[in-house]
Amino acid sequence: SVTDGRGVHAAPSTQRAEDSSESREEEQALEGRDLDMLFPAGAGKLPLNFTHQTPPWREEYKGQVNLHVFEDWCGGAVGHLRRNLHFPLFPHTRTTVKKLAVSPSGRTMDSVFWFHPPRDVQFSVASDDNSEFWLSLDESPAAAQLVAFVGKTGSEWTAPGEFTKFSSQVSKPRRLMASRRYYFELLHKQDDRGSDHVEVGWRAFLPGLKFEVISSAHISLYTDESALKMDHVAHVPQSPASHVGGRLPQEDTSADMLRPDPRDTFFLTPRMESSSLENVLEPCAYAPTYVVKDFPIARYQGLQFVYLSFVYPNDYTRLTHMETDNKCFYRESPLYLERFGFYKYMKMDKEEGDEDEEEEVQRRAFLFLNPDDFLDDEDEGELLDSLEPTEAAPSRSSPPSPAPAGPPGTPAGPEAAGLPGRPPPAALCAEAPPRPRASRSKPSPQVYVTRVCGLESGHFLPPGPAAARGPWAAFPGVFLARPLPRVQLRAAAGPAAPRPHSRGPQPGRGQEGQARTLGPAVPTVDSNLSSEARPVTSFLSLSQVSGPQLPGEGEEEEEGEDDGAPGDEAASEDSEEAAGPALGRWREDAIDWQRTFSVGAVDFELLRSDWNDLRCNVSGNLQLPEAEAVDVAAQYMERLNARHGGRFALLRIVNVEKRRDSARGSRFLLELELQERGGGRLRLSEYVFLRLPGAHVGDADRESPEPAPAASVRPDGRPELCRPLRLAWRQDVMVHFIVPVKNQARWVAQFLADMAALHARTGDSRFSVVLVDFESEDMDVERALRTARLPRYQYLRRTGNFERSAGLQAGVDAVEDASSIVFLCDLHIHFPPNILDGIRKHCVEGRLAFAPVVMRLSCGSSPRDPHGYWEVNGFGLFGIYKSDFDRVGGMNTEEFRDQWGGEDWELLDRVLQAGLEVERLRLRNFYHHYHSKRGMWSVRSRKGSHMGAS
Repeated sequence: SVTDGRGVHAAPSTQRAEDSSESREEEQALEGRDLDMLFPAGAGKLPLNFTHQTPPWREEYKGQVNLHVFEDWCGGAVGHLRRNLHFPLFPHTRTTVKKLAVSPSGRTMDSVFWFHPPRDVQFSVASDDNSEFWLSLDESPAAAQLVAFVGKTGSEWTAPGEFTKFSSQVSKPRRLMASRRYYFELLHKQDDRGSDHVEVGWRAFLPGLKFEVISSAHISLYTDESALKMDHVAHVPQSPASHVGGRLPQEDTSADMLRPDPRDTFFLTPRMESSSLENVLEPCAYAPTYVVKDFPIARYQGLQFVYLSFVYPNDYTRLTHMETDNKCFYRESPLYLERFGFYKYMKMDKEEGDEDEEEEVQRRAFLFLNPDDFLDDEDEGELLDSLEPTEAAPSRSSPPSPAPAGPPGTPAGPEAAGLPGRPPPAALCAEAPPRPRASRSKPSPQVYVTRVCGLESGHFLPPGPAAARGPWAAFPGVFLARPLPRVQLRAAAGPAAPRPHSRGPQPGRGQEGQARTLGPAVPTVDSNLSSEARPVTSFLSLSQVSGPQLPGEGEEEEEGEDDGAPGDEAASEDSEEAAGPALGRWREDAIDWQRTFSVGAVDFELLRSDWNDLRCNVSGNLQLPEAEAVDVAAQYMERLNARHGGRFALLRIVNVEKRRDSARGSRFLLELELQERGGGRLRLSEYVFLRLPGAHVGDADRESPEPAPAASVRPDGRPELCRPLRLAWRQDVMVHFIVPVKNQARWVAQFLADMAALHARTGDSRFSVVLVDFESEDMDVERALRTARLPRYQYLRRTGNFERSAGLQAGVDAVEDASSIVFLCDLHIHFPPNILDGIRKHCVEGRLAFAPVVMRLSCGSSPRDPHGYWEVNGFGLFGIYKSDFDRVGGMNTEEFRDQWGGEDWELLDRVLQAGLEVERLRLRNFYHHYHSKRGMWSVRSRKGSHMGAS
């Protein structure tokens, strides 16, 4: 929440801000910059227009200040507040306070006041989290300057009344006149943690004085807002601290989608006349096999019959900047990537002298494993829950023989893989590596490494009786349920032993053979060693299981490290050197910095299919291979120039969209930028069909009034392009945006401003806004429509509770032209400039409907810094010809009378059953603004707040 109080009654003694005792570095730093450079104008925002004239001041304004609260917005920095779409004009709450110390519950504040100060004063601001205090040299908001602040990143905060924690909190001395009023503004941002407070203190510039909170005797209102509705914003001052026209400079965004793309403005290029494209391609029937006309579809099962289109060139709709935590684009499960990363795509280069057997173990250690050795996604959770170490029952038989076996009491066979129980507190230990599964004819290729350690001393233990080691069962480390602590092992000082040929457990060897897999043989030591030293089984990378390296001469050991048995702790370092190297010393794991690897180019796009993936919400549009797009464009240009004698030259391929039908062929939307000989640049945007040779035409083709000759075949047997019948889009068709609203003043104002900006930027007058108002009380919706600069609009008023289905149906019914497009819309949408062109291209009467995928922004995110996900499950934004909408029965207003959610899926079922295709694409720069549902559609909070006169 944000507060914005306006007006300060401050009376400095003189206007001599140039007092020699004061430093004006802050003012000079700000005044030396051009405000347009400091606050660059943002897209879709009004130009900077700071307020120079203040409203008339009245005596009754004394004793309180205006407070504006912006709720439900994430972040703790004032910069986060400025990203709010409604800041500073449309707060959730307008109210007043009587002193400059406010602690609203879970809110953020930006305020402006007037004061009557002493002569030479210092100001200080304290808050949790960040805040800024701006002060003008007079009562004009345009002259406000930043004089004190708490933090810039959102992590800084102070305790209440802690006015000197940061140097930035305290302003330099200011000389003010008691007979004047001074405008000030206080911005405060608080996240959902900590103690929400902000206060401004001042003191006379004299030694030893403390800051005191500015009280009601020195403040006054900027203006009286008690009788204003929420859409009345002309009185809100525009200052350098808070204004509509721009935002603070920001770093380059990490979202590739924001980078310029020719698609974004290609609609401005003149389109080729349809007469120039006649007879370029032969006509052919178009009846894809994936159309489910008259096919019975269960409720909400239409989602399974929606297919995705392939796009060329890359439109960068993949949210790569959101894949830090969400890696669903890759085929591996999140658990697998968390454990092993992408090592399986790497092949370590072979070192000279490495034997084949060692190379195989290294290859497996770097996860070049057989996929059959891993569990399915469904089994991972069960295995991780069940594979917990437990104490094995003591063996009642004779001591184990040298043959490979599990710990005493551990059953043989697959059951030895894991036993129910809880892990030890510091490390998992095992007496012996797991046995191979009895059901396999050869040892499992999964890599296990067993090593022993002392949990405190770090000593290497030789094999010994089971009693000297922990009773923990064998545990295959590749399936560890949680990360284990690293245990540093040190080798004994002495000559290095040859590197072993295998680092994994080898059947047929005893415990002594297993110890040798880790390094040189270790002499037997007394079994009274610390009982906390136990073997550890874990999955290690190559650097951790590489051969031991001995410490060099003169290398110092770590202080406080145990030397082995408890009796050895008192021995001095000199006595140790005289007696020889300590037994079982290992140095830290060595890292081979010269290790290189080989990798091949991996195109993960080739692994994706065109079915509607409802599980991954960060992947972008499917990518069409370049060779296929170039081949289709080359065929078309060849036929076009054959028809017009080489009159057109191809400048670039702007966009190619492919819908695949493996049985009959593929449909393409071809968009090319051409240069006409002796003319200008032209835009070609047409649907073409690449029909497979010998493809059989179904009964649906006989519905076409024209004959459908078979597509010709090239001499090399490859299919040729043809013009699909009844699949041409209209550039001049009217688009009607249907939006139901109720008590959403700030969002209605923003929507109308965006629509007006769309009209101004594109010059397109062939669209209309239809608002269906359910008795909104917070603004005059009809008046807002009249004053908005829209080419066309309709206002419909309905009574009763808000009903989305009924509102959409009423809006469509108000459209008279059946051959126009209706776009069922939401109020909280940010539209790209090419939205009208995108809707028209993907809606064809009797053939195509359009359901673009919108990116849902996260809390605190904005279109200039988008963080969020694609709404892959939502079909509420839907474009369709009115004639088709009426033919499928319109909205289901009976079942979805008092609720919304699911009505879009139910409509999708009927659209597909009517034989229409639904085009599904992610649109660049197409966003759904974050908003809270609290207070929407007349749902009132328990404690009322002043929202203006209703």
